[in-house]
Amino acid sequence: MLGAIIGDIAGSVYEFGGIKTKDFPLFGDHGGQKCRFTDDSAMTLAVAGALLEAAEKGEDPSACAVRWMQRLGRKYRDAGYGGTFIRWLFSDEPKPYNSYGNGSAMRVSPAAWAAESMEEALRYADAVTAVTHDHPEGMKGARAVAACVYLARKGADKETIRDHVRQHYYPLNKSLAEIRPGYRFEVSCQRSVPEAIQAFLEAESFEDAVRGAVSLGGDSDTQAAIAGSIAGPYFGIPENLRERALGFLPEDLKEILFAFEARFGADKRAD
Repeated sequence: MLGAIIGDIAGSVYEFGGIKTKDFPLFGDHGGQKCRFTDDSAMTLAVAGALLEAAEKGEDPSACAVRWMQRLGRKYRDAGYGGTFIRWLFSDEPKPYNSYGNGSAMRVSPAAWAAESMEEALRYADAVTAVTHDHPEGMKGARAVAACVYLARKGADKETIRDHVRQHYYPLNKSLAEIRPGYRFEVSCQRSVPEAIQAFLEAESFEDAVRGAVSLGGDSDTQAAIAGSIAGPYFGIPENLRERALGFLPEDLKEILFAFEARFGADKRAD
């Protein structure tokens, strides 16, 4: 799950000024902007808090997700949410709004960590997604990422993960080299989640997965969060990247992360 947060932070400065290369300073400044955690990290940790509370208290994960997302979203209101989601955050009666945006996919990785089976991972993914992104493409994007993370943490190889995605979700018929030249900023699941998964599939390390996702020049923080969420359990996260990323998070968000890791496990440490 920390892999998603690292990807978010690394990609944060390129979200609206994309680059088309892997050669950039990780956690570096760009265009006068400094790296920071964004809504991707805040909502990933909201889902983590929700699933932790649901497990500890036997409560409905969907209801917990609404409470946690509104709680952290209202506290960190400048994290970079979209307009419709902001209205949802501050609504007294929040309802799903038929979104197919990639916000469903960037925050879903805790569902795969809290689950003991693929079926449970998908049920959790549905529960925390349908409260906002109930469009079929929004649900599919979240399911695809949850499935990849679950397979990665269970030790599946890349061919197994690729085949699963092709069979159930997306064709994955283009390489990053083919995607990159004409790719632009895109927030729909159907035109950003497959590209982020491809960045993981082509990567040689955790960091390479994040760099590959950012190098597409699209919705860089979200795509790097998605790629990082899969790469973390697959490759492991170097200790120096873990420590640097934690330095960007306030104490309350770190407490959620540590509590979730203690209960459900964490991205492995790279050798």
